[in-house]
Amino acid sequence: METLAYRTCPLCEATCGLELQVTDGRVTRTRGDAEDVFSAGFLCPKGTTLGHFHEDPDRLRQPLAKIDGRHVPVSWEEAYGIIAERFTAHRDPDTDAAAIYLGNPVVHGLDLLLYGRAIITALGTRNVYSASTVDQRPRELASGLLYGLSVTIPVPDIDRTDALLLLGANPMVSNGSLATAPDWPGRIEALKERGGFFAVVDPARTRTAEAADVHLPIRPTTDVLLLAALATELVATGQHRPDPADAEVLDRVVGALAPFTPDTVAERTGIAASEIRALAQRLAEAERPCVYARIGTTVTPFGTTASWLVDVVNALLGSLDQPGGAMFPTSPAGSRNNRSDDPTGPAVRLGRRRTAVSGLPVELGEHPVSALAEEIEAGNITAMVTVAGNPVLSCPDGERLDEAFGALDFMVSLDCYLNETTRHADVILPPPSHLQKPHFDLAFTGLSVRNVANYSPAVLPLDDDQLPEWQIAARLSAVLGGLAGDAAGAAAVDDLMAEQIIGGVLSSPQAPEALTEAMVRSSVEGRTGPLRLLDLMVRSGPWGDWFGAGDPEGLSLERLEDHPHGIDLGALEPRFPAILSTPSGRPEFDHPDLVADLSRVAQLLEDRPPELELINRRTLRSNNSWMHNLRILVKGKPRCTLRMHPEDAAHRSLETGQRVRLSSATGSVEVALEVTDALRPGVVSMPHGWGHDRPGTQLQIAAEHAGANVNIVTPSASVDPLSGTSQLTGVPVDVVGV
Repeated sequence: METLAYRTCPLCEATCGLELQVTDGRVTRTRGDAEDVFSAGFLCPKGTTLGHFHEDPDRLRQPLAKIDGRHVPVSWEEAYGIIAERFTAHRDPDTDAAAIYLGNPVVHGLDLLLYGRAIITALGTRNVYSASTVDQRPRELASGLLYGLSVTIPVPDIDRTDALLLLGANPMVSNGSLATAPDWPGRIEALKERGGFFAVVDPARTRTAEAADVHLPIRPTTDVLLLAALATELVATGQHRPDPADAEVLDRVVGALAPFTPDTVAERTGIAASEIRALAQRLAEAERPCVYARIGTTVTPFGTTASWLVDVVNALLGSLDQPGGAMFPTSPAGSRNNRSDDPTGPAVRLGRRRTAVSGLPVELGEHPVSALAEEIEAGNITAMVTVAGNPVLSCPDGERLDEAFGALDFMVSLDCYLNETTRHADVILPPPSHLQKPHFDLAFTGLSVRNVANYSPAVLPLDDDQLPEWQIAARLSAVLGGLAGDAAGAAAVDDLMAEQIIGGVLSSPQAPEALTEAMVRSSVEGRTGPLRLLDLMVRSGPWGDWFGAGDPEGLSLERLEDHPHGIDLGALEPRFPAILSTPSGRPEFDHPDLVADLSRVAQLLEDRPPELELINRRTLRSNNSWMHNLRILVKGKPRCTLRMHPEDAAHRSLETGQRVRLSSATGSVEVALEVTDALRPGVVSMPHGWGHDRPGTQLQIAAEHAGANVNIVTPSASVDPLSGTSQLTGVPVDVVGV
């Protein structure tokens, strides 16, 4: 039997539509969905692998428990029984001895994003860590300070802009981040075809930089200086055009930025003052310019301040919250930033909580991962839950973190692989494959460059004795909360979550006067699990049908099910001031916590750059460490190499193919060298997520292509002091032959 199925790819932020040919229960062909309203057939190599992942023999299909030092298969009842027996002693709100780490795949799925919160609540702990604190927290924190809510993140309106300045991002390889847009290559090409200007600021000549009209190979960590100089140059030359409502506050900000001019920052950034001035002029001359920055600017000691200055420059250009500029999407499932039309709210202040050992900031309800190892070492954390994450490979100071996990009294992992992190777990609860669960992008529709909605049902059925992912998480939260870890316990958790959402729906200021509780309950009657929750959220969202009390053509899960290629909700629209929640009812551009950090930025002007600095790099066939166990993605030329400029290689008598030792103050790794002029002198680069050479894992293909873990040499101690995010770029290193 042969059928076609359509679903959104969950492997990165691009959310491309897939067309899957299913033959006798197996995916036999994958290609881009040409009718998808957003991706229109675009597909990257990662998107072809869902069938390969489903059939991977190393993917776990039943729970494992560590008995006498070995992981052995157990039943679901046995697994939850062990958790109930051994985790109880660590679940103590008075000691906060338990902690949870939420990995990157959590935000790429429906079940975990909804039910992960239930696990945190059941744990009763404030020790929450996530992958967000490794890379994007500075951007979220800057948004919280500026706009009142961390989810209010501006994205580039790339399809309408006339001039795009991109810093620290390589979306033609990574497919974008905090800016959901399928087919970045096509969108950039369309920008250039309509006569637009495209500039890239990056220490490396990436694939994205090669497509740019201007590439400025900046010194690592100095983007904050360049952004500050662009701001002062726009004002000094009279080329700024801010919204009159923000003009006075922006004048104060630019006054604080006075020490940073093209002349003063040129030497430290490595970019000539004339090039900075020319860049400012090109942006100012464009009718609809836009500045967009990503991970190369956030994983630095100045990540939060740089994110703030991106928005300051956009505001000075008059392009913040304007078509073609930096705009704010409207999530079809609703978001905290569209629950009220009142733009006023309490001021956001930093530093109200600190970690116990090093006193790092605890912001947005999460501890920075940079503090996790030391908190375990100090005995403050004795038990751990990890959800869909491999922090040993993906987080800074990986060797230390690996040892810390080994010292825990008890650990539970919800994960599909026995990997470098879960090998420490006492119990592993494996979810179904991507093809066996429904999908809706709750997170990325709120970061999309166009408003869309796309629901995907499960393509393949569950295996015998397999639990749906939401039920695995709900049972875990039930056990941790003292309930039974069976279907009844999961149902109780599910009902509680549904009641919370129903209560929010009925009390919403957006609810139509005609809405009744009976209408809400009858509309979702018969649904359970994530589909009930999703239906409630979509129907009460900004495009919802409000359960029959609103627009009869509005969104519901049933309507989404009737549109397998998605529903186009239109281009982004200006959302100020309703989207704001600040004391002034306008963006707090002169937030005192941000302005105060400029004195530290000024010190950067005086600092001498290291002789050799390490930056990270993306590869098209890799996003997370678990993708390295798919042969279709790792075959061919090895990609875990250290790249170095020819001048630096010649100075050290090194050549391509030679094994070298990369070392920092934190540790060292051995890796093959690749000499290339695609980097500026004084910079080396290496991809993340590799290092599959540890015992006790079950990753056969990844072990054959082990590579080296770059995070052994990235320090957890060097952080952005505002967010606690570790420095992953511009790390001082040394390279010698071995």
